[in-house]
Amino acid sequence: MDYTGILAAELSLRPQQVSAAVELLDAGNTIPFIARYRKEATGSLDDQVLRELSERLEYLRNLDKRRDEIRKSLTEQDVLTEELEQRLEEAKTLSELEDLYRPFRPKRRTRATIARERGLEPLALWLTIQDPRGDPVKEAEKYINPEKEVPDAESALAGARDILAEDISDDADVRKALREMISREGVLAVKAVKDEDSVYSMYYDFREPVRSMAAHRILAVNRGEREEFLKVTLEVPEEKALAEVRGSRVRGESAASAQVAEACDDAWSRLIFPSLEREIRSDLTDRANVSAIRVFSQNLHQLLMQPPIKGKVTLGVDPGFRTGCKLAVIDANGKVLDTGVGYFTLPGNEAGKAAAARLIREFVRKYGVTAIAIGNGTASRESEQFIVSLLPELPGTAYMIVSEAGASVYSASKLAAAEFPDYDVTLRSAVSIARRMQDPLAELVKIDPKAIGVGQYQHDLKQNELTDALDGVVEQCVNQVGVEVSTASAELLSHVAGIGPALAKNIVAYREENGIPTRQALKKVPKLGPRAFEQCAGFLRVADSKNPLDATGVHPESYEAAGKLLEKLGYDLKSLKRGGLPEIPLKAKAYGEEKLAGELGIGLPTLKDMIAELQKPGRDPRDELPQPVLRTDVLDIKDLTPGMELTGTVRNVIDFGAFVDIGVHQDGLVHISRMADKFIRHPAEVVKVGDVVKVWVVSVDEKKKRIALTMVKGKM
Repeated sequence: MDYTGILAAELSLRPQQVSAAVELLDAGNTIPFIARYRKEATGSLDDQVLRELSERLEYLRNLDKRRDEIRKSLTEQDVLTEELEQRLEEAKTLSELEDLYRPFRPKRRTRATIARERGLEPLALWLTIQDPRGDPVKEAEKYINPEKEVPDAESALAGARDILAEDISDDADVRKALREMISREGVLAVKAVKDEDSVYSMYYDFREPVRSMAAHRILAVNRGEREEFLKVTLEVPEEKALAEVRGSRVRGESAASAQVAEACDDAWSRLIFPSLEREIRSDLTDRANVSAIRVFSQNLHQLLMQPPIKGKVTLGVDPGFRTGCKLAVIDANGKVLDTGVGYFTLPGNEAGKAAAARLIREFVRKYGVTAIAIGNGTASRESEQFIVSLLPELPGTAYMIVSEAGASVYSASKLAAAEFPDYDVTLRSAVSIARRMQDPLAELVKIDPKAIGVGQYQHDLKQNELTDALDGVVEQCVNQVGVEVSTASAELLSHVAGIGPALAKNIVAYREENGIPTRQALKKVPKLGPRAFEQCAGFLRVADSKNPLDATGVHPESYEAAGKLLEKLGYDLKSLKRGGLPEIPLKAKAYGEEKLAGELGIGLPTLKDMIAELQKPGRDPRDELPQPVLRTDVLDIKDLTPGMELTGTVRNVIDFGAFVDIGVHQDGLVHISRMADKFIRHPAEVVKVGDVVKVWVVSVDEKKKRIALTMVKGKM
């Protein structure tokens, strides 16, 4: 199979790009490394395209592997004809291959198998001739044999029709035509099983063409069916389907033709339709799976790439009732400065509230706290109200509600033993909440991506595919930002290109014992060989290294070229160590970028990346995005009225809209129909996770805690 040609056509790439990417992938290079440091070879293909190429390449190779397996089986059965060989070679999907193999695949004992055992296959062949002069009953009488359980002519004809029905159902061309017809014209019909209100009420009497059914509705219907609230059937144009099957076999209007027609009808109703119904439902689920994983991946990427709130001493608050609210103060680098407990959420506890207020004021005064992170778990509403009541006494301090998604999962297991062995789970969570505000990426990588909750129906998706996709997103984000090797956790390091969990632990252990003063020192880490160093070095930063290039995204393989570049433009490493070189892009353009690249022996993409890194060493791409919203007031759902204008932050984007945090502890939904004053196919065309948007209240249901919002004023 011409993988290069197929991939180039499907992904709209040049063949040279594809062949280079495939060669690099096959050589064991990681996708982040290829995307960042092999741009000349691939024509600057980014992470996303490389992942699509890699996944599609794997599919095509598996397709060829299955093709070879089928070819071998057919050869062993001595049934591989030239025509069948050609059709196998032309098959472009696994379903096409399996349809071709279906007639020859080992089968369980079926009605047709039993009929063949009774010697009725010659009668079936006679019927297929459809001789207008023949009499099927008289012909069938020849096969009466009580010992083989064929007591009469009708039994013989029934067995022959079973053979014909199975042969028809195994016909690849018939199945393909019917599959395409159902995909075009089939309708998924849904009815209620239980006469009670549920989250599936909108599907109690629901119909939609399979060709246009949205991913979230497919997943909702599937779940409702599993939970026995819904009954789902596939409706197809029956007469049209029967005509298609009969048209493939029936010739004329003889008595034999009538037998063949009856076999066609049986093949459709008993064999083909049930099989295709399962296939179509499975295809719908696969389509929904791909769509939902894509949405989840996009949301996760935006969440991980949220700008950090840098330079702020932060107070983390893990809300609670009976056991109090755990408090932790961390400095701008995430180091724990102090901890405590405040009892300010229970009503009537005025003494506890007064003591908590004194403690928080003391934290702010003593450590210069300017940001407060409140977890959105139990008692978060009461915690927020209390903190807001103190803000007038805490000038320059604002707060933010921070998601605790997965906190209980990783607080106890990941942070406990290594970093805070003497802290209880909630106190560790207070620390992680504060760090989550300061650097979302560094904290969120400690959580299973599936637990973060920025997708839809994630528990219903194919878990292996979801895990692979989300791990790819985390890897892309971590390597895009870069990692400071002197402070990074093992969890963060494990997502760097070329480094897995075991090697990440080795790096941390070596760092704690010896320190890592330079990138070259990484080569001394046990089991970090030349290959791993090549893949990871450019993404690891060493801020205090004697070589200032170690604090940049310039790969060590390009240090010599970087030094020559500085020299040609009138700089040296000492000038770089004093800070960035803001004028270097202008000097490079004046010198001539293509000329520079040629003299340095590097490609133009590498030169441009190098200039960007030297201009601002250790640059963080997240800093260029809008900063998160810190608040100083609090709203209640009771305060909301239709038409009220609010500013909120997008927390989740799904197929039918977006959930927006407007500061009332209950995200409001902006339906896709209210997101723009024009038609859009998906909410992701308008918003992404982390966006700060202006919204208007459409309606409020306090009992069900539902808030409907619009992003288009007047579109209620």
